[in-house]
Amino acid sequence: MEPRTSRSTPRAGTGTTPAAFALARAAELVRGPMDQILPTLSEAVAPLVAHTVAAELSGHCAHSPFKVHGDTGAIRVTVNDLQELGPLVTPGLPWQGTAVVGGAEQAVVAVASEAAPMAVRPPLLVLVRKSPGALLTEADGEIVQHLWDLVTGHRARLAIEAVPGTLAQSRSTAAERARVIAELGEAHEASLTALLGVLRSKNLEDRTARSRAVDLAVSALVALRAEADRNQELTEEPAAEAFARLADSLKPLLRHSEVRLECAPPEAETAEMPVASEIAHLSRAAVRALVLAMAGQQGVRRIHVRWRIVDCQLIASVRDDGPGELSRAAFDSHRVAQRLAALGGTLAVDALPGWGTTVTATLPLGTAPSPRVDPLAGLHPREAEVLGHLARGHRNRTIAEELHISESTVKFHVANILAKLGVSSRGEAAAMLHAVA
Repeated sequence: MEPRTSRSTPRAGTGTTPAAFALARAAELVRGPMDQILPTLSEAVAPLVAHTVAAELSGHCAHSPFKVHGDTGAIRVTVNDLQELGPLVTPGLPWQGTAVVGGAEQAVVAVASEAAPMAVRPPLLVLVRKSPGALLTEADGEIVQHLWDLVTGHRARLAIEAVPGTLAQSRSTAAERARVIAELGEAHEASLTALLGVLRSKNLEDRTARSRAVDLAVSALVALRAEADRNQELTEEPAAEAFARLADSLKPLLRHSEVRLECAPPEAETAEMPVASEIAHLSRAAVRALVLAMAGQQGVRRIHVRWRIVDCQLIASVRDDGPGELSRAAFDSHRVAQRLAALGGTLAVDALPGWGTTVTATLPLGTAPSPRVDPLAGLHPREAEVLGHLARGHRNRTIAEELHISESTVKFHVANILAKLGVSSRGEAAAMLHAVA
C-alpha cells in the first residue's frame, strides 16, 4: 500500500482536558461486554473523526484478531489492508493520510498502541473517514490515542489475569475457527485442484482459454494458501520468537535489581515449532509472576528461566539460588496455578533448603479436551445427512441424487466424516451412528 499523503500527529501534553463524552464512553468501554468494545469506541471517536468504518487488528486475541464495525457493505476492509497499513503507524502517534482500503483509495486515521506489551504486534485501529476533511488537532488526536490505549490495556489485563471462563471461551472459539478455516481451505483446494486437472487435459480444445483458466486457478490456490499463512501468523508464534518476547519483557523487571537473569531458549530442533498464541501468552504471564515472586526473596542472586517443548507440552521452568523455602502458597497471590489450570496446565514447586527453588509450569500444546460427549456432535448438518445415508447402506451415487450434490462432494463429506469420527471405513461410521441412536 502506497500512501498518497501522511502526517503523524504528536500526542499533546498531559494538561489537555479530555471531552466529557470521551470520559463517559471510556467508562462504557471498561464496563461493557467484550463484543461491544469496537462499536462503543467507534461512537466515542465519531465526533472527532467522522467515519464510515472502524476496523481493528489486535495481536493478543487468538480467536478474532480482526474486527470491523460500520458500513461494511460500502467498504470491505480486509486483514491485508490493515497489515499493509500497520508498518506506517508508530505506537502513540496517530497517523493520518490516504491509503488503499477495500480496493479503493480512502482517507484514514490509524492509531497503534503500546498498552499491550505482550501482544504479537501493536494493536491497530483504523478509521475510514467519511471525507478527507481537515487533519486532526493534537488535542483530538490525543483523545483518540488515549481511548485506544484504554481499550488495548483493558483487553491485555483480562488476558494476563487469565480468567478461566474467558480463557475457556477463547480457546473453544479459536479451535472452532481453526476447524472451519481448515475445512473451507480443504474444500476450495480440492475444487481448484480438480479444476486444474481438467483444464490441463490434452484432450481439450481452445488452448488460449485453457491457459488463462489455468493461470486463474493457480492464482486462486496461491491466494488461498496465503490466507492460511496469514491466519497462522495471527494465531500462532514460533517457539523461539515467543520466548524472545518473554526474555525482553523480563529484563525491565530486574533492571534495578542485583539479581542476575539467565534465559535459555527452546532447543534448536523445536525453535520453529508453532505455539498457539494463548498458550504462549499464558506461559509468559506465568513466568513473569514467578520471577517477580522469586526475586523478592532475601539472598537471591540468580534466576534461570528456560522453555522446553517435550511430548507436545510447553514446559517453562524458573530456578533461583535462594534459601529454598518457597511453597505453592507463595504464588497464590498471583493465581498462577489457577491461570494454568484454565488451559489444562499444571504448576510444580520443588524447594530444597539451602539450594534454591525450581518452579515448573506445564501447558499442553494440543487441542483442549472437548466438553462434548456425543461423538457425532462435531459433524456439520450436511455431514450428518450423508452419515444417515451411509447407515442405510446407500452408495455415493444414490446419496448424490438424494441430496442433489455431486459424487465428488459426497466423497469429500465421507472423508471428513471418517476423520472426525476416528474410523477407517463407512461401516464403522454407520455402526457408530447406530450405537448412539
